[in-house]
Amino acid sequence: MRVPALLIPLLATTLAAQVAILPLAEVKPGLKAMGRTVFEGGKIEEFGVEILGVLENAGPRQSIILARLSGGPMAHTGVLQGMSGSPVYYNGKLLGAVALSFPFSKDPIAGIRPIEEMLTTATTPRAPRAVNAGNPFDLASLLPKPQFFDVGSARLTDIATPLWLGGFTRGAFDQFAPMLRSAGLEPVQGLSGGGQPDRRMGDPSLLRPGAMISVQLITGDLSAGADGTVTHIDGERVFAFGHRFMATGDTEMPFARAEVMTLLASQNSSFKISSAKEWMGSITQDRTTAIHGVLGRKASLMPVDIRVASRGGVARTWNYHMEMVNDRLLTPLLLQMAVYSAIDATERTAGLASVAVRARLHTGPGQPGIAFDNLYTSELGAPNMVSAALAAPVSAIMQGGFDDLKLTGIDIDLEVDNDKKQLQIESLWPSKREAEPGETIGLTALFTGENGQEMTRTVRYTIPVGAQPGPLYFTVVDGAAANLAEYRQFLFTPPRNKPQLLAFLNGLRPNTKAYVRIWRSQPSWQVQGETLPAPPPSLALLLGASYPQTASAKLDEIEIASGGYMMTGTKTAMVTVKR
Repeated sequence: MRVPALLIPLLATTLAAQVAILPLAEVKPGLKAMGRTVFEGGKIEEFGVEILGVLENAGPRQSIILARLSGGPMAHTGVLQGMSGSPVYYNGKLLGAVALSFPFSKDPIAGIRPIEEMLTTATTPRAPRAVNAGNPFDLASLLPKPQFFDVGSARLTDIATPLWLGGFTRGAFDQFAPMLRSAGLEPVQGLSGGGQPDRRMGDPSLLRPGAMISVQLITGDLSAGADGTVTHIDGERVFAFGHRFMATGDTEMPFARAEVMTLLASQNSSFKISSAKEWMGSITQDRTTAIHGVLGRKASLMPVDIRVASRGGVARTWNYHMEMVNDRLLTPLLLQMAVYSAIDATERTAGLASVAVRARLHTGPGQPGIAFDNLYTSELGAPNMVSAALAAPVSAIMQGGFDDLKLTGIDIDLEVDNDKKQLQIESLWPSKREAEPGETIGLTALFTGENGQEMTRTVRYTIPVGAQPGPLYFTVVDGAAANLAEYRQFLFTPPRNKPQLLAFLNGLRPNTKAYVRIWRSQPSWQVQGETLPAPPPSLALLLGASYPQTASAKLDEIEIASGGYMMTGTKTAMVTVKR
């Protein structure tokens, strides 16, 4: 039965009984408590809990209740992935949620998160967005690490969150599984119930403490969802997991009710095999002690379209349409996984492959967005190169700290073939070795490829009148090398406003061109995208360590088109400027 959205808060408030809270100060060793979770279907079952003690101040302002679990299948499975958030009661009072376990433990010993700590997620004030927190071009550096507490020689850690992946290739799964596991997620491929959850909002009465939910990260031709258990419902507010999901803070992720198909016991970590049903609301907070959501709230998802054309052998085209969460940490990672899988499906993971990329990142009505046009060639890692390159600008936008700059959609066109569309920069020579200010010199670059292929390009440069005498250097570099200075500046002095960020991303040089950089050997500073070569001593003192300093000063740059090849390498020539 579909319930009108206006009635959901009223129904939820009526159906969710006011549960008394057992303060942490009243938790003592030896208490016999009771927990609730789902072991099969949607049926909520009880299990035994014996309190062993309290680890006070185990973390910053955090305490953990240590307990032995019993009943149901746990003598065989131990603590299960997917149990995170299972509520624990003592004499009808809510004590906390099962949230931590000992890896490889033979006994079902668990850490319980006090409910008092979980409830603070609903009152946590909205934090300002961090500006470039970490390196947005290195997603692995941004992912959180699982929380753990040392208990003697053992380690009590967050119960891993099962992350179900549907439609992804095995290659994509293997590529990203280590990164996901390092963040406390346990990726699982091909074992979920399959299909997509019903997008209509479900009946809130079906969601009770102990029920399973699946946080939906991607829906469509590719899908991803993370499972856990509901701890407490207060009106339209839902508290779950008992630990952070990805520690993204303020967020917006849809969640669905889930049912358990079966349990899989494992010596490493047992888990529930589940299937998402109908949507129930949106997760709005992802904090250290819990995730918090709102029943009946519809999350805003971002459409992503990926089209892949394979030109090697039999020509084929794959089309992927999906919607993914618009989250500063998760979106870049999910996009990288989706692009990798789309290329991997063409069987171009290993062996020679060239991938032409044309993409558009939409940033809302009336805004220019970001155009991306590039080419990547590799013997082994083309999917990784392309997926990382596309995720980087998305991460930069998400981590930029500008609330009025939001991604509203992503369109990606990929063309894959098995030709090596790559030229190496072989040499560079000037038309003369000495020149005077005002003279024009020619610079010829030689590029070579496979099967004896050669290409030359000549550009001209006029030495400015009044140029200082001495060595003048000309270096031809590929697009990646030409972008290094801009990357350094981005990390050292992040853009201060939205136009600066968009100008940086749209100004990055593609791999399909080479660039002749004219420079001198003298100190210079990078200030808001501009090079200040050899400033006066007074200005140099003011710049100090506040801006990136280099030992060379770039005077100019000339572009060389490649004709549809990926350019690699670097060569330098010198001309002496006479008086």
